[in-house]
Amino acid sequence: MPLKVEVDTLLCQAHGECVFAAPEVFELDDDDELHWEEHPDEALRDKVRQAEKNCPVSAIKVTE
Repeated sequence: MPLKVEVDTLLCQAHGECVFAAPEVFELDDDDELHWEEHPDEALRDKVRQAEKNCPVSAIKVTE
C-alpha cells in the first residue's frame, strides 16, 4: 500500500524539522511555505515516519 503524507497547514509553523528528516519529500520555500510530496516513494518510508515524529506541532500525518 502506498504512503500518503498529509500536512495540516493551519498547524504547521515552518519549523523545518520535516525538511531535515526527509528533504526528498518536504521543502520550505522562500516565504516559509511548506511543500511536500503527497505520495513519496516507498524507499523513503523511514525518513517520512521520522519527519512525522519530529514535527513539534504534530502537523504531519502519514498513512499507508
